[in-house]
Amino acid sequence: MVRRVVPLIGIAMVAAACAAVDMAGPLAPLDAFTHRVANSELVLRWNCLRPTTNTLRVEGVAHNPWQAQPIGYLELQVVGVDAQGRQTAEAAGKARDFQILTNQRSPFQLDLPTVGTEVRVDLYYQYRFNHEWESGTLLLAGPLMHSPGRYAQSTISYMVRDACSPTQHLAR
Repeated sequence: MVRRVVPLIGIAMVAAACAAVDMAGPLAPLDAFTHRVANSELVLRWNCLRPTTNTLRVEGVAHNPWQAQPIGYLELQVVGVDAQGRQTAEAAGKARDFQILTNQRSPFQLDLPTVGTEVRVDLYYQYRFNHEWESGTLLLAGPLMHSPGRYAQSTISYMVRDACSPTQHLAR
């Protein structure tokens, strides 16, 4: 009896896990975004939309396409800037997922209440990342051995100037 019940429980758990994944909803395809920036750990893609006359919506996805270490605690901020370089409005938010694993995408959305004097919108983002580094000296020739790696966690911050420009940061 136990031999028949255990496999059925396993199948039920797998089916429930698949159903939970499907409930998250599909993400937009990567070519649906008009803007893009990338560094060695993270790729951001986004669109700038105007759902109302006094709101600028920046919605997109953060993608970890190649790093084995997860991207953690991704926080984003958009800032409206006037012709004198003064901040007029700001909005902040986080990526949906707490960690972005290898080849995983996480959506984000920021709604900036505009005042009408903005000449550009700057996008700031920061995240935590564990950099692996080797102790000792670098050997270019020798036996194939791997020394134990060490990790240094750091918070990495970037700015994208004029993030909604029709001519800059375009996804190609």
